[in-house]
Formats: sequence, structure tokens, C-alpha cells
Amino acid sequence: MSFADRNNPYSFNEFLAWRQSVDYYRDDPFIQKVVRHFTGKNWEEVDAAARAVSQKASFRWRDMADRIARPELRPFMLHYDGHHNRIDRICRPLDTEIMEREIFSEAFFADKTSPWVKLIKMLLVYQNGEACVACPITCTEGLVMLLEKYANTPETKEILRHCKEGIEGDFAIGAQYLSEIQGGSDVPSNVLEAVNENGVWKLYGTKFFCSATHADYAVVTAKPAGSEKVGLFVVPSWLPGNREKEIRNGYTIDRIKWKLGTSELTTGELTFNGAVGYPVGPLDKGVANVVGIVLTYSRLTVGLSAAAFMTRAVREAEKYASFRTAFELPIGQFPLVAVQLRRIKKTTQRTIAGAFKLYRDFLALEGGLKGSQAGDEPLASRRNRFNIREMIMLQKIAASWDCTDVIREAMSLFGGHGVMEDFSSLPRLYRDSAINELWEGPRNVLLTQIHRDLQQAAAWY
Repeated sequence: MSFADRNNPYSFNEFLAWRQSVDYYRDDPFIQKVVRHFTGKNWEEVDAAARAVSQKASFRWRDMADRIARPELRPFMLHYDGHHNRIDRICRPLDTEIMEREIFSEAFFADKTSPWVKLIKMLLVYQNGEACVACPITCTEGLVMLLEKYANTPETKEILRHCKEGIEGDFAIGAQYLSEIQGGSDVPSNVLEAVNENGVWKLYGTKFFCSATHADYAVVTAKPAGSEKVGLFVVPSWLPGNREKEIRNGYTIDRIKWKLGTSELTTGELTFNGAVGYPVGPLDKGVANVVGIVLTYSRLTVGLSAAAFMTRAVREAEKYASFRTAFELPIGQFPLVAVQLRRIKKTTQRTIAGAFKLYRDFLALEGGLKGSQAGDEPLASRRNRFNIREMIMLQKIAASWDCTDVIREAMSLFGGHGVMEDFSSLPRLYRDSAINELWEGPRNVLLTQIHRDLQQAAAWY
């Protein structure tokens, strides 16, 4: 019971002080246990790297991610300069650009960075939501892996070096422009045209969903003139010497889309009018290489980012339930709340462990990724490759689906505060997680693909 008090002394300061002091890795014994279990002999190296990057992700980058999420700071376009030159400048907050440079300077894809170190860095960074870094990181990874397999010209080798090792401290950012207005996930229906003009490939047409529009390079699907087959091209945003002049490489950014989530990240509509592109891989195997390499890494990352989003949401909900009282009890002591917390915590831990287990199996693949289902290897290896391919899609489906449920339930434990954008980051994580459900293949598309794969494999599996 309580008496009237015109100077209500209630404060959230105890909860906020805890939240401000949390280190994502140091204060999470479960993630430490998972790292130790799955990384084996590499554990000490991975643990040390995790502790180092967590000190940045948990504090400085966390605060930057929160600041840039305000609606008035959403990116916008400046199509022309003061002299009527078309520049298509993407205007973003300074915090975004600083955080992006610092995070990419972690050299995720450099030879010195082991796969497990890369993974734990990504998991910790992703606890801050998309924040204009999660999508570019995985798009860059897909570009790197594609070029490691196919780069065979001075231009593509230099792009690979720029993305992997950086040039004078500048690490390039990749994107992938696959979807068109008529097809969405139906990449074979692409109609963007690639024309070989005196030995130089140039692209003509439109793309409708182009995320990470601020990137340095993009993987672009297009059909060579006169062909029904889709090819893959790497398109620089600027040709050498033109970035400072803000002269884009033969394309315009027509508009930036207004999205439910990942709002700090630009997604644009582009028109190509002679953009120079460098072919990557066989020009009739673009779809196979997109699915087998580029989208495989993206889908793996969706599972990892879902685990990261859930981890942050459950951690904060669990602490809030022990702090907040109602009817003279901490709300975490109410049976229904306790059951709900246990359920979402179990789902989160299952997703983390599953992501690490699948990544370990993925790393163990003999010969790495292949652009299509390979038939020129021993049956046992072929089966294993097939299993991992299907599990990556299933993980993407399940993890992204669970993520929205878990964050929604976590928000509900805050009551009305749970949906206040300036009370916590959970509403932003929830909106970002909704994007993950659709990105890199909606649920029905992937289930259909799995069904098709099973039918095709029945003859040999």
C-alpha cells in the first residue's frame, strides 16, 4: 500500500545504470560457454578477440546505434549539387559514418582474421541491431567469397583486396542488387541488360530493391544481351578518380524507400544507363552462384543476427522483470512472467547454439562452397553438402521467425514502456527482425526451394 505523494520518487535509474554497464560478452556466460565448446583449440584466440570487440560494441557503438535511430536522422538523398550536377549523394549522420569506419576496420574478411573470430565479432556487433552495418557486413562477405572464387582480372583482384585487406586503412563495403520490380526473389526473371561494348560490359535497366546503396561495390545480376541466362557482375559505385567528384558509375539512385525496419540503412531504386560492370564467373551461371555463394552467406548471417537480437532483448527483459515491481512483487516472480522468460530464453540459447553448430559444419565442408549442387564428388560428401545447404535455409526460416516472436514477448514484459522507442532499443530490434523474415527469401520461397531440392535429390541421395 502507499500514500499520496505529489513528488513521486520513482526512478528507473537502477535499471538504467545496469543497462549502461553491461558488456555483451564479459557478462554473458552462455555465449562464453558456446564459444569455448564450438571453437575448440581456437578458443583462447576467439575469446580474446571477443572481449576486445565487446568493449566497443557494448558501449561506444551501442550509443551510436541508438543515436542514429531517431526518425529525424534517417538518411536522405541530395540528387543535385548547387551547380545542377547530378551527384546522388546519400546524406547520413556523422555518427553512422564514424561507426561504420570503426566497425569495418575490424577487418572481418582479412587473411589475419580467422572464421571464428569473424563470427564472434559479428554476433556482438549485431546486438546493436542492423544500424547500417549488419547488412553491409554480410553483403561484403558474399562479395569477398564470390571474388575469392572467380577474381581473374586486375579490376576484380583490386576490388577483392580493397574489401579484404583495405587500402590505406579504408575497407570497402559491398552490396548486392538482385531484385527487380517484376520479380522480387524470382532472380531468373531479371531483365536488366548487360551489353559488351568494345570489350567493356555495361549495364542498362532498373533494379528495385538495392540495400546498402552507399556501398563501394555491388554484386549485380543481369542478362547478357540476347541471352535468357542470368550473369553476375561487380559494379563499382564510382570509377577510379570519380568518387571525390561525386560522379557515379553510369547509374542514378532514383529514390530511397521508406521501410518498416533497418531504417538507418538505405534501400534504393536504381536506374543503370551504361554502368561499367566486371563479369564474375560464367555468364550463364549467375543464379547458381548467387544462390550457392552470395545468398548462402547472407542466410547464415540472418540466423546469427536473429540470435544477437534475441540475446539483447531477453537480457534486458530479464533484468527489467527483476527490477520492476507490481502489486508489491518483482514482476519476474509472477508465474506467467517466469514461464514466459524461460521460454524466450530457451529459444534464444537454442538459436545461438544452433548458429554456431551450423557454422562449424559449414566450415568443415570439403572444398568450401560451390555455385550449384555438385555431382562430381563422393556420395558422402555430396550428401553432407546437401544437408548443410538445406539446414542453412531452415535456420534462416526458423531463426527469423522466432526472433520477432521473442522480441515481441520481451517487449510485453516492459508493459507500455516496451513499445516506447526512446525507452529501450527493443522496438527498433523488433522492426529490424521483421525485415530479416523477408530478406534473402521469404519463408514460402525458401520452403518451396527446400521442397524442390528434396525432389531433385531423391534420385541420388
